[in-house]
Amino acid sequence: ATAEHVAKQFMEVLIAPTFTPEALAIFAAKKNVRVLQIALPSGGTTAWEQGRNAQDVKRIGSGLLIQSADNHELKLSDLKVVTKAQPTPQQLQDMLFAWTVGKYVKSNAIVFCAGGMTLGVGAGQMSRLDSARIAGIKAEAAGLSLKGSAVASDAFFPFRDTLDELVKAGATSVIHPGGSMRDEEVIGAANEHGIAMVLTGVRHFRH
Repeated sequence: ATAEHVAKQFMEVLIAPTFTPEALAIFAAKKNVRVLQIALPSGGTTAWEQGRNAQDVKRIGSGLLIQSADNHELKLSDLKVVTKAQPTPQQLQDMLFAWTVGKYVKSNAIVFCAGGMTLGVGAGQMSRLDSARIAGIKAEAAGLSLKGSAVASDAFFPFRDTLDELVKAGATSVIHPGGSMRDEEVIGAANEHGIAMVLTGVRHFRH
């Protein structure tokens, strides 16, 4: 079933740890699709782990910016609940999943998820509110409901307007780094809407 849904999307490369024969048959019917099977690392210091510890290097004019790679692994114990509404176990899992997806999305990033599935993504906008709206448009275009979804924002909300937009779309839980001068205003808005909100204390912010 997953392969059938994925096959409907445009793609050139598909990577996964394993593929069933049925899935391979579905992908083989698509033109110019490269299917790569890459085993996940298990134990020891693998090349995968060495890569995780590498530095992130970006060229800036005639110089280089060298910084630690965004490899922080967020755990449930890292999350700080800041709303009256306490997140359910399912909401916590959905938020962590959305946060993981958000790591690979160009800032400003907004990601809607539910049940281990990405529903809508807004990326690369100068306005976080615009990213939220785009994520909603993408979900609607795909025929996916955002009701009861979890949302990850790769950086804090500078104003409550984006949060209001997320709730309007159907979100009931939100994860973001926090750290805005208006955090209390945003948290207050979450309480007004009766949704759960958690802070990570770290951000992705991919540029």
